[in-house]
Amino acid sequence: MKAFVLAKAFYSSGDVIADRRADYARMLDDAGDHAAAADLMAQAMDMVPLWAAGWDLLGQLHEKAGNVAGAIAAWRQLEALDDHGVFGARLKLAAHDAGPAGEGTAVGYVEALFDQYAPQFEQALVGKLGYRVPELLDGLVAAEMNRLGLARFERALDLGCGTGLMGERLRAKVDFLEGVDISAAMIAETARKKLYDGLHKGELVATLNARRADADLVTAADVLIYCGALQPVLTALVPALRAGGLVAFSLEAHDGEEELFLRPSLRYAHGVEATRNILLASGLDILRYETAILRFDRGAPITGILVVARKPVLELAAANDGDAGGDVAA
Repeated sequence: MKAFVLAKAFYSSGDVIADRRADYARMLDDAGDHAAAADLMAQAMDMVPLWAAGWDLLGQLHEKAGNVAGAIAAWRQLEALDDHGVFGARLKLAAHDAGPAGEGTAVGYVEALFDQYAPQFEQALVGKLGYRVPELLDGLVAAEMNRLGLARFERALDLGCGTGLMGERLRAKVDFLEGVDISAAMIAETARKKLYDGLHKGELVATLNARRADADLVTAADVLIYCGALQPVLTALVPALRAGGLVAFSLEAHDGEEELFLRPSLRYAHGVEATRNILLASGLDILRYETAILRFDRGAPITGILVVARKPVLELAAANDGDAGGDVAA
């Protein structure tokens, strides 16, 4: 059902003349005349006011033309029509201070985004944007393995596995490597590589909540940037780790005091100091905490936070039991 909704929404308004005007609007946009493109697209929307994708495009054209009020008005129309959340209307309004961002993942939007992106994902991300997160995280994990005297991991969970870029790095270090992604199209691309011992489609927090202390490594490369608040993720993640297990992930960074904010890219940026405090409050031991250039976006470098943390070998509850006079096994 969702595939039908997406196809209908993205590819046609159902009106030939409106579609033709939308095509001309895209041509004007490509030529750099964003205001004229928006005017023509507005004419198309007068003809097909229930076309969700048309409102989304109109909002983008107004935004490019510098007409933020027009963009917000278009995205409010979109919000009323976007029942499945695939266009991210709420996020687009929030990024322009026209509504709340919320703290959780906009599941419909992220799923639709990566379902469309899957066939070109690696070429665009690695080839054009200089994406380095799997390489950087793998280097930090390898350094900690060496320091801790770890030869291999028994079971690893790669959250938001995408097309397996992180899995390619982990494969030689892990006995059983499992990948999970919200996008079925991404899972299909990854399956062709035969990197993972297990692959399944699922939302991140729900996947973690279904597990209990069975992974000694969890990775999330450029995943939590779509999840908003970090604390709910860590609340689900820590119980999924074995005692002594490692977690390695990346975030986009900002230097302000806020815990996070939503960027116009519709990705969240997390505060460098606030994130450190959240990690400590979650009960994880921070092993590595570094900032680095993760990739480029429209020619500008994107600075991020790289984290490797460890679940304590002796959990706090067990330690407190021992202090209370209970017998501790030798």
